[in-house]
Amino acid sequence: MSNSSSITQFLLLAFADTQELQLLTFWLFLGIYLAALLGNGLIITAIACDHRLHTPMYFFLLNLSVLDLGSISTTLPKAMANSLWDNRAISYPGCAAQLFMLVFLVVAEYCLLTVMAYDRYVAICKPLHYGTLLGSRACVHMAAAAWGSAFLYAVLHTANTFSLPLCRGNALDQFFCEIPQILKLSCSDSYLREVGLLVVSACLVLGCFVFIVVSYVQILRAVLRIPSEQGRHKAFSTCLPHLAVVSLFVSTAMFAYLKPPSISSPSLDLVVSFLYSVVPPAVNPLIYSMRNQELKDVLWKLA
Repeated sequence: MSNSSSITQFLLLAFADTQELQLLTFWLFLGIYLAALLGNGLIITAIACDHRLHTPMYFFLLNLSVLDLGSISTTLPKAMANSLWDNRAISYPGCAAQLFMLVFLVVAEYCLLTVMAYDRYVAICKPLHYGTLLGSRACVHMAAAAWGSAFLYAVLHTANTFSLPLCRGNALDQFFCEIPQILKLSCSDSYLREVGLLVVSACLVLGCFVFIVVSYVQILRAVLRIPSEQGRHKAFSTCLPHLAVVSLFVSTAMFAYLKPPSISSPSLDLVVSFLYSVVPPAVNPLIYSMRNQELKDVLWKLA
Protein backbone atom coordinates (compact mmCIF):
# COMPACT_ATOMS: atom_id res chain seq x y z
CA MET A 1 0.00 0.00 0.00
CA SER A 2 1.42 3.37 -1.03
CA ASN A 3 0.97 6.70 0.66
CA SER A 4 1.38 10.31 -0.36
CA SER A 5 4.99 10.45 0.87
CA SER A 6 5.99 7.61 -1.47
CA ILE A 7 4.14 8.91 -4.53
CA THR A 8 6.54 10.78 -6.79
CA GLN A 9 4.33 10.96 -9.86
CA PHE A 10 0.77 10.47 -11.09
CA LEU A 11 -0.42 8.68 -14.21
CA LEU A 12 -2.85 10.67 -16.35
CA LEU A 13 -5.54 9.13 -18.53
CA ALA A 14 -4.54 8.68 -22.16
CA PHE A 15 -6.82 9.82 -24.96
CA ALA A 16 -6.03 6.83 -27.18
CA ASP A 17 -4.58 3.34 -26.97
CA THR A 18 -2.49 3.21 -30.15
CA GLN A 19 0.47 5.32 -31.19
CA GLU A 20 -1.29 6.39 -34.39
CA LEU A 21 -4.31 7.72 -32.51
CA GLN A 22 -2.02 9.40 -29.98
CA LEU A 23 -0.31 11.28 -32.81
CA LEU A 24 -3.70 12.22 -34.27
CA THR A 25 -4.69 13.53 -30.83
CA PHE A 26 -1.46 15.55 -30.68
CA TRP A 27 -2.16 17.30 -33.99
CA LEU A 28 -5.78 17.97 -32.99
CA PHE A 29 -4.66 19.50 -29.68
CA LEU A 30 -1.97 21.52 -31.42
CA GLY A 31 -4.51 23.00 -33.84
CA ILE A 32 -6.90 23.93 -31.01
CA TYR A 33 -4.08 25.39 -28.93
CA LEU A 34 -2.75 27.53 -31.78
CA ALA A 35 -6.28 28.76 -32.55
CA ALA A 36 -6.74 29.73 -28.89
CA LEU A 37 -3.36 31.50 -28.81
CA LEU A 38 -4.13 33.38 -32.00
CA GLY A 39 -7.69 34.36 -31.09
CA ASN A 40 -7.00 35.47 -27.54
CA GLY A 41 -3.70 37.08 -28.53
CA LEU A 42 -5.42 39.16 -31.21
CA ILE A 43 -8.09 40.35 -28.76
CA ILE A 44 -5.47 41.31 -26.16
CA THR A 45 -3.42 43.17 -28.78
CA ALA A 46 -6.47 44.94 -30.24
CA ILE A 47 -7.73 46.15 -26.86
CA ALA A 48 -4.29 47.19 -25.66
CA CYS A 49 -3.37 49.08 -28.82
CA ASP A 50 -6.62 50.85 -29.81
CA HIS A 51 -7.73 53.70 -27.53
CA ARG A 52 -11.35 53.33 -28.70
CA LEU A 53 -11.47 50.00 -26.87
CA HIS A 54 -10.22 51.44 -23.58
CA THR A 55 -13.63 51.06 -21.91
CA PRO A 56 -14.77 48.92 -18.93
CA MET A 57 -16.34 46.24 -21.16
CA TYR A 58 -13.15 45.74 -23.17
CA PHE A 59 -10.96 45.99 -20.06
CA PHE A 60 -12.80 43.00 -18.60
CA LEU A 61 -12.66 41.23 -21.97
CA LEU A 62 -8.87 41.68 -22.01
CA ASN A 63 -8.70 40.07 -18.55
CA LEU A 64 -10.91 37.23 -19.78
CA SER A 65 -8.61 36.57 -22.74
CA VAL A 66 -5.56 36.50 -20.44
CA LEU A 67 -7.32 33.97 -18.21
CA ASP A 68 -8.34 31.87 -21.21
CA LEU A 69 -4.75 31.79 -22.45
CA GLY A 70 -3.58 30.73 -19.01
CA SER A 71 -6.18 28.01 -18.48
CA ILE A 72 -5.70 26.33 -21.85
CA SER A 73 -1.90 26.56 -21.44
CA THR A 74 -2.21 24.77 -18.10
CA THR A 75 -3.75 21.61 -19.55
CA LEU A 76 -3.13 21.26 -23.30
CA PRO A 77 0.70 21.49 -23.57
CA LYS A 78 1.13 18.63 -21.08
CA ALA A 79 -1.57 16.60 -22.85
CA MET A 80 0.15 17.24 -26.20
CA ALA A 81 3.54 16.18 -24.81
CA ASN A 82 2.07 13.00 -23.36
CA SER A 83 0.35 12.16 -26.65
CA LEU A 84 3.48 12.86 -28.69
CA TRP A 85 5.84 10.84 -26.49
CA ASP A 86 3.26 8.18 -25.49
CA ASN A 87 3.81 9.04 -21.84
CA ARG A 88 1.17 9.35 -19.08
CA ALA A 89 3.32 10.52 -16.17
CA ILE A 90 3.23 13.87 -14.39
CA SER A 91 5.41 14.56 -11.35
CA TYR A 92 3.89 15.12 -7.91
CA PRO A 93 4.97 18.81 -7.81
CA GLY A 94 3.88 19.20 -11.43
CA CYS A 95 0.43 17.81 -10.60
CA ALA A 96 0.11 20.16 -7.62
CA ALA A 97 1.15 23.14 -9.76
CA GLN A 98 -1.25 22.18 -12.55
CA LEU A 99 -4.15 21.77 -10.13
CA PHE A 100 -3.38 25.10 -8.46
CA MET A 101 -3.15 27.00 -11.75
CA LEU A 102 -6.29 25.42 -13.17
CA VAL A 103 -8.37 26.14 -10.06
CA PHE A 104 -6.97 29.68 -9.87
CA LEU A 105 -7.66 30.52 -13.52
CA VAL A 106 -11.09 28.85 -13.76
CA VAL A 107 -12.36 30.47 -10.56
CA ALA A 108 -10.96 33.85 -11.61
CA GLU A 109 -12.75 33.49 -14.95
CA TYR A 110 -16.05 32.68 -13.26
CA CYS A 111 -15.66 35.68 -10.92
CA LEU A 112 -14.80 37.87 -13.90
CA LEU A 113 -17.86 36.68 -15.84
CA THR A 114 -19.95 37.70 -12.83
CA VAL A 115 -18.34 41.15 -12.86
CA MET A 116 -18.97 41.41 -16.61
CA ALA A 117 -22.66 40.67 -16.01
CA TYR A 118 -22.72 43.61 -13.59
CA ASP A 119 -21.01 45.77 -16.22
CA ARG A 120 -23.71 44.95 -18.80
CA TYR A 121 -26.45 45.51 -16.20
CA VAL A 122 -25.18 49.00 -15.35
CA ALA A 123 -24.58 49.88 -19.03
CA ILE A 124 -28.15 49.04 -20.05
CA CYS A 125 -30.25 49.51 -16.90
CA LYS A 126 -28.40 52.48 -15.36
CA PRO A 127 -26.61 54.18 -18.28
CA LEU A 128 -26.55 57.61 -16.61
CA HIS A 129 -24.56 56.16 -13.68
CA TYR A 130 -22.21 54.05 -15.82
CA GLY A 131 -19.25 56.43 -15.61
CA THR A 132 -19.64 56.74 -11.84
CA LEU A 133 -20.19 53.08 -10.97
CA LEU A 134 -17.64 51.74 -13.45
CA GLY A 135 -14.83 54.25 -13.46
CA SER A 136 -11.28 53.15 -14.16
CA ARG A 137 -10.46 52.71 -10.47
CA ALA A 138 -13.62 50.69 -9.81
CA CYS A 139 -12.87 48.43 -12.79
CA VAL A 140 -9.32 47.77 -11.57
CA HIS A 141 -10.61 47.00 -8.07
CA MET A 142 -13.23 44.56 -9.37
CA ALA A 143 -10.75 42.78 -11.61
CA ALA A 144 -8.21 42.62 -8.78
CA ALA A 145 -10.89 41.20 -6.47
CA ALA A 146 -11.64 38.46 -9.02
CA TRP A 147 -7.97 37.55 -9.40
CA GLY A 148 -7.19 37.85 -5.69
CA SER A 149 -10.14 35.82 -4.42
CA ALA A 150 -9.39 33.11 -6.99
CA PHE A 151 -5.74 33.00 -5.86
CA LEU A 152 -6.72 32.53 -2.20
CA TYR A 153 -9.31 29.92 -3.19
CA ALA A 154 -6.73 27.97 -5.21
CA VAL A 155 -4.15 28.11 -2.39
CA LEU A 156 -6.71 26.82 0.12
CA HIS A 157 -7.94 23.93 -2.04
CA THR A 158 -4.52 22.89 -3.36
CA ALA A 159 -2.92 22.86 0.10
CA ASN A 160 -5.87 20.97 1.57
CA THR A 161 -6.06 18.43 -1.27
CA PHE A 162 -2.36 17.56 -1.26
CA SER A 163 -2.22 17.35 2.54
CA LEU A 164 -4.45 14.25 2.38
CA PRO A 165 -2.81 10.83 2.73
CA LEU A 166 -3.01 8.91 -0.55
CA CYS A 167 -2.96 5.12 -0.63
CA ARG A 168 -5.05 4.04 -3.61
CA GLY A 169 -2.40 4.12 -6.26
CA ASN A 170 -1.38 7.02 -8.45
CA ALA A 171 -3.58 6.62 -11.56
CA LEU A 172 -5.96 9.50 -12.33
CA ASP A 173 -9.03 9.00 -14.54
CA GLN A 174 -8.43 12.37 -16.18
CA PHE A 175 -5.99 13.93 -18.66
CA PHE A 176 -5.04 16.63 -16.14
CA CYS A 177 -4.89 16.90 -12.36
CA GLU A 178 -8.12 17.96 -10.68
CA ILE A 179 -9.46 17.83 -7.13
CA PRO A 180 -12.10 15.05 -7.47
CA GLN A 181 -9.53 12.70 -9.02
CA ILE A 182 -7.02 13.30 -6.21
CA LEU A 183 -9.75 12.75 -3.61
CA LYS A 184 -10.45 9.32 -5.12
CA LEU A 185 -6.92 8.30 -4.12
CA SER A 186 -7.36 9.38 -0.50
CA CYS A 187 -7.30 6.56 2.03
CA SER A 188 -8.85 8.22 5.08
CA ASP A 189 -11.93 10.10 6.17
CA SER A 190 -9.90 13.30 6.14
CA TYR A 191 -11.11 13.80 2.56
CA LEU A 192 -14.40 14.96 4.12
CA ARG A 193 -12.60 18.18 5.01
CA GLU A 194 -12.06 18.92 1.32
CA VAL A 195 -15.60 17.81 0.49
CA GLY A 196 -16.84 20.35 3.05
CA LEU A 197 -14.83 23.06 1.32
CA LEU A 198 -16.27 22.00 -2.03
CA VAL A 199 -19.81 22.27 -0.65
CA VAL A 200 -19.10 25.82 0.57
CA SER A 201 -17.59 26.57 -2.84
CA ALA A 202 -20.70 25.23 -4.57
CA CYS A 203 -22.82 27.67 -2.55
CA LEU A 204 -20.61 30.56 -3.65
CA VAL A 205 -20.77 29.39 -7.27
CA LEU A 206 -24.56 29.21 -7.01
CA GLY A 207 -24.61 32.74 -5.57
CA CYS A 208 -22.65 34.09 -8.55
CA PHE A 209 -24.88 32.18 -10.95
CA VAL A 210 -28.03 33.63 -9.37
CA PHE A 211 -26.49 37.12 -9.61
CA ILE A 212 -25.80 36.61 -13.33
CA VAL A 213 -29.33 35.30 -13.98
CA VAL A 214 -30.98 38.16 -12.08
CA SER A 215 -28.78 40.69 -13.91
CA TYR A 216 -29.86 39.33 -17.28
CA VAL A 217 -33.52 39.25 -16.32
CA GLN A 218 -33.25 42.96 -15.50
CA ILE A 219 -31.31 43.57 -18.74
CA LEU A 220 -33.96 41.76 -20.81
CA ARG A 221 -36.74 43.81 -19.24
CA ALA A 222 -34.85 47.03 -19.91
CA VAL A 223 -34.05 46.10 -23.52
CA LEU A 224 -37.68 45.21 -24.29
CA ARG A 225 -38.68 48.69 -23.12
CA ILE A 226 -36.39 50.37 -25.68
CA PRO A 227 -38.74 51.85 -28.29
CA SER A 228 -36.52 51.61 -31.38
CA GLU A 229 -35.61 48.31 -33.01
CA GLN A 230 -32.09 49.59 -33.72
CA GLY A 231 -31.60 50.41 -30.04
CA ARG A 232 -32.76 46.95 -28.98
CA HIS A 233 -30.44 45.32 -31.52
CA LYS A 234 -27.47 47.36 -30.30
CA ALA A 235 -28.20 46.48 -26.67
CA PHE A 236 -28.57 42.78 -27.47
CA SER A 237 -25.36 42.77 -29.52
CA THR A 238 -23.34 43.89 -26.48
CA CYS A 239 -24.94 41.28 -24.19
CA LEU A 240 -25.33 38.14 -26.30
CA PRO A 241 -21.58 37.33 -26.54
CA HIS A 242 -21.19 37.48 -22.77
CA LEU A 243 -24.35 35.43 -22.25
CA ALA A 244 -23.11 32.82 -24.74
CA VAL A 245 -19.73 32.59 -22.99
CA VAL A 246 -21.37 32.24 -19.56
CA SER A 247 -23.77 29.57 -20.87
CA LEU A 248 -20.94 27.56 -22.44
CA PHE A 249 -18.74 27.84 -19.35
CA VAL A 250 -21.44 27.01 -16.79
CA SER A 251 -23.25 24.27 -18.76
CA THR A 252 -20.12 22.24 -19.51
CA ALA A 253 -18.77 22.59 -15.95
CA MET A 254 -22.14 21.69 -14.39
CA PHE A 255 -22.48 18.61 -16.58
CA ALA A 256 -18.92 17.57 -15.74
CA TYR A 257 -19.43 17.70 -11.97
CA LEU A 258 -23.19 17.17 -11.52
CA LYS A 259 -23.96 14.41 -14.02
CA PRO A 260 -25.55 11.27 -12.52
CA PRO A 261 -23.04 8.57 -11.47
CA SER A 262 -25.06 6.04 -13.47
CA ILE A 263 -23.92 7.58 -16.77
CA SER A 264 -20.35 8.23 -15.65
CA SER A 265 -17.49 6.44 -17.37
CA PRO A 266 -13.79 7.24 -17.93
CA SER A 267 -14.35 7.95 -21.64
CA LEU A 268 -17.37 10.21 -21.03
CA ASP A 269 -15.56 12.01 -18.20
CA LEU A 270 -12.64 12.58 -20.55
CA VAL A 271 -14.83 14.10 -23.26
CA VAL A 272 -16.76 16.29 -20.83
CA SER A 273 -13.62 17.56 -19.12
CA PHE A 274 -12.22 18.40 -22.56
CA LEU A 275 -15.38 20.39 -23.32
CA TYR A 276 -15.23 22.55 -20.20
CA SER A 277 -11.45 22.99 -19.91
CA VAL A 278 -10.40 23.36 -23.56
CA VAL A 279 -13.36 24.40 -25.71
CA PRO A 280 -14.36 27.69 -23.94
CA PRO A 281 -10.88 29.28 -24.11
CA ALA A 282 -10.65 28.32 -27.79
CA VAL A 283 -14.07 29.59 -28.90
CA ASN A 284 -14.52 32.63 -26.63
CA PRO A 285 -12.59 34.95 -29.01
CA LEU A 286 -14.81 33.80 -31.88
CA ILE A 287 -17.98 34.39 -29.85
CA TYR A 288 -16.94 37.90 -28.83
CA SER A 289 -15.77 38.98 -32.27
CA MET A 290 -18.72 37.62 -34.28
CA ARG A 291 -21.33 40.17 -33.13
CA ASN A 292 -19.04 43.04 -32.11
CA GLN A 293 -18.50 45.31 -35.09
CA GLU A 294 -16.20 47.65 -33.19
CA LEU A 295 -13.89 44.81 -32.22
CA LYS A 296 -14.05 43.30 -35.72
CA ASP A 297 -13.00 46.62 -37.27
CA VAL A 298 -9.93 46.82 -35.04
CA LEU A 299 -9.03 43.17 -35.69
CA TRP A 300 -9.28 43.72 -39.46
CA LYS A 301 -6.87 46.63 -39.12
CA LEU A 302 -4.43 44.43 -37.20
CA ALA A 303 -4.70 41.72 -39.84
